Amino acid sequence: MRMCEIFTHWDSCGRCTSFTRENHQNWRRASRITGQTCLPWAGAAAKISSVNTDWNRLRGLAQTEISATLNGLPEPLREQARKLPVTFDRRPNAGLQADGIEVDTLGLFTGAEFADSHGEVLPSQIILFLGNLWDYAAWDEEVYCGEVRTTFLHELGHFFGLGEDDLAERGLE
Repeated sequence: MRMCEIFTHWDSCGRCTSFTRENHQNWRRASRITGQTCLPWAGAAAKISSVNTDWNRLRGLAQTEISATLNGLPEPLREQARKLPVTFDRRPNAGLQADGIEVDTLGLFTGAEFADSHGEVLPSQIILFLGNLWDYAAWDEEVYCGEVRTTFLHELGHFFGLGEDDLAERGLE
């Protein structure tokens, strides 16, 4: 099994984005436009010291589940999926809600689908709303990890061009 090195970026609002080594270089190119920084996961401890322990636990469980899910994908899909950044937030922010995203949304895919993504300035991404996923799982870690996996695969399906009906047929509702 291939280990998945994770890089983490913290923006000025305290949101966390995690990257695999494969998509980290793409993000760094895009971040030159915004001036944001990215820390290797192992060196991020000082930056996250003020973050709630529950948040750290939820994020860690989600990162572990996403890494395992990526490792279980067939190679052609895995290669492309590893390039897609995954962002963690507690809930959709006011801007997303103003754009019509419901406050209890579990995950969101933003950007161009894989087939249309050539030449994009900023990469597409998946946003997982860990607070909502935790609430949906009724505060059960096992259920939470299953929901993280399902939601990640659902949003990844959108990246690969699948619609809601296609995802429902695959049990990824």
